[in-house]
Amino acid sequence: MDGSEFRLVAEEPAAPARRVRVLLPLPFPEPYDYRVPDGMDLPDGAYVEVPLGPRRVFGVVWGDALPRDPDNTVPDAKLKPVARRFDLPPMPEVSRKFVDWVAAYTMSLPGNVLRMAISVSAALEEPRLLTAYRLGDDPIPPDFRLTPARRRILDLLADSPPRLPADLAEEAGCTPAVVRGLADAGILVPVPMRSLPRFAEPDHDRHGPTFSAEQQHAADSLRKRVEEGGYSCTLLDGVTGSGKTEVYFEAVAASLRAGKQALVLLPEIALSAQWLDRFEGRFGVRPAEWHSDLNGPTRRHTWRAIANGEARVVVGARSALFLPYPDLGCIVVDEEHETAFKQEDGVIYHARDMAVVRAHLGKIPIVLVSATPSLESLVNAEAGRYARIDLPARHGGATMPDVTLIDLRKPDAQPPARHWISPILKAALEETFAAGEQAMLFLNRRGYAPLTLCRACGHRLQCPHCTAWLVEHRLTKRLQCHHCGFTARTPESCESCGAEGSFVACGPGVERVAEEVVALFPDARTAMMTSDTLIGPRAIQEVVEKVKAREVDLLIGTQIMAKGHHFPLLTLVGVVDGDLGLAGGDLRAGERTFQLLHQVAGRAGRESRPGRVFIQTHMTEHPVMQALAAHDRDSFLAHEAEARQQMEMPPYGRMAALIVSGEDDRLVDQVALRLGRTAPRGRLELTILGPAPAPLAILRGRHRRRLLLKGPKNLPLQPVLADWLSQVEVPPQVRVQVDIDPYSFM
Repeated sequence: MDGSEFRLVAEEPAAPARRVRVLLPLPFPEPYDYRVPDGMDLPDGAYVEVPLGPRRVFGVVWGDALPRDPDNTVPDAKLKPVARRFDLPPMPEVSRKFVDWVAAYTMSLPGNVLRMAISVSAALEEPRLLTAYRLGDDPIPPDFRLTPARRRILDLLADSPPRLPADLAEEAGCTPAVVRGLADAGILVPVPMRSLPRFAEPDHDRHGPTFSAEQQHAADSLRKRVEEGGYSCTLLDGVTGSGKTEVYFEAVAASLRAGKQALVLLPEIALSAQWLDRFEGRFGVRPAEWHSDLNGPTRRHTWRAIANGEARVVVGARSALFLPYPDLGCIVVDEEHETAFKQEDGVIYHARDMAVVRAHLGKIPIVLVSATPSLESLVNAEAGRYARIDLPARHGGATMPDVTLIDLRKPDAQPPARHWISPILKAALEETFAAGEQAMLFLNRRGYAPLTLCRACGHRLQCPHCTAWLVEHRLTKRLQCHHCGFTARTPESCESCGAEGSFVACGPGVERVAEEVVALFPDARTAMMTSDTLIGPRAIQEVVEKVKAREVDLLIGTQIMAKGHHFPLLTLVGVVDGDLGLAGGDLRAGERTFQLLHQVAGRAGRESRPGRVFIQTHMTEHPVMQALAAHDRDSFLAHEAEARQQMEMPPYGRMAALIVSGEDDRLVDQVALRLGRTAPRGRLELTILGPAPAPLAILRGRHRRRLLLKGPKNLPLQPVLADWLSQVEVPPQVRVQVDIDPYSFM
């Protein structure tokens, strides 16, 4: 043999595995590597299902936007394959950039932010088709017995589209078995149907209301910004009743006309019912809604419709900002000053500020809307970072209401003992009812009384899980904590001294004011509007409709009736406790109180009849009260800005909070003290406050300590905080939350 048959063949090296980085909606610091199976196309943004230990989880192909840890690279041989790709358009690049940006700014893990973008994972699955029925084409056999129930079903389907069997049975007053019997006989024909109908296309060319010259100029300016495209931020500053909503609808219409989507953020879903009616009047259909009150099927349907671009206009609470819009054309943040836009749990962020970032990343216009803009937005407008459009007059010739301060320190203004309505306000109510007009009493305190104590020893009933007093709700005969939701019945005897039947309500809540109103005005038709008595926007809308229909003389409630509602015949607003909210060390206490009372006052006199506002206060000289009485918002804001500037407080400085919490107060104190000792106190431009017990030192059973970091406006706080936190080991029983730009100091 010549040995030729033993030629050596060099082995070619195996091709490296195709891999992708997949971000999971879990608290991991970076995406995980997975192998791409042969034949599977996985572009960046694809929604996938991947193995994670013994289970499967969904995720998003993330590309290489997030930094990779070179020491944590998995060898090809150990890579697990992607299980499948969901049949959906990929998450847009701008949405992925937004998730990364929010995570970096809020110092949160990217997976926790992704979870907000895909908060309903069931929406990734193709929706199951349902079986509906229509009338068959063949004639009914003469020997087929038609019972009354069968005839009702056939009548319902005559000249109508296919219907679901459950709907048919309910409307015909029979059982689904009757429908199945007709189907088995071939008289009804099955038709596959989507579980929920498609979102109708808004008519962007439908005529809106006739604008004044000022409104038309504002609408044209917003429309032009949308048509030109590119990033811009506009502050639409208009008094209550100036038609701001109808004006910014023109920006929404321009976005639709360009074939793009539009997003409108509202601070509270309770405000949406009347807003939805206005939208339908302008565009002919209702928009897609996104908020916590949606049921599971509707959330799944809406999420897919948004991701597919089918839902053209979305109105929602702050979480709607994170949905994966494929072609967003503009964003509107209504009531931009509202603190409800701040999320305090989980990923802590302010939706108004993040909406501006989302618009900047997407190169689209955003409109911030308010009758009482936040100081932050006004400073940005003055610095030229935001454009500003003013609507200084009410629509249709209506005038701003007269505001009267009732000084409760004066004897003739003081209510009788155990009463809360001043004789001056009582007289104004009598005049309003006599004129056939409507009134509103406002007290931003839910329940019957904010405090219940023992008259024998002074013991106060406190929540067992929070540093907060229990609020009596006499309508439900319960005591409730408004922070954690704990409820209990009023005990028969005092646990401190043993006295029986000794508990007494102290101070007024709206229920107690309503009780007084019944005694003072027994013939007045009253309605209460609070988040305790009205659950969901539909219930609120029912009360609104009753007021409009003149079935209510006096509306009594809290802040959910303060904004967004238009009552043509409401001419009097009475504020029972105008000082509520001014006390305490809250940075924005004065600003918030002014904004709230200004909005409440704006409910009066919105049409031809002049309005009056009476504010009961012990501090008539306070800048907030003086500004309200004089309709001089600018002087109050100038006073507020000067005070903040002197202290280098936001928006003239930066702040961040560290909230240390846990069930074991000793561990919480140890971590808080270690953070205090390692704080970057050597830097002259920084001020460190704390650690100290939070005002709510116990919340939902967790002990809480706070530290505050304050620095100059141009200083990035995140690197400082990251270095600080890296020096302290935090046990798993303790949580340290970072709040960049804190709004709440509870």
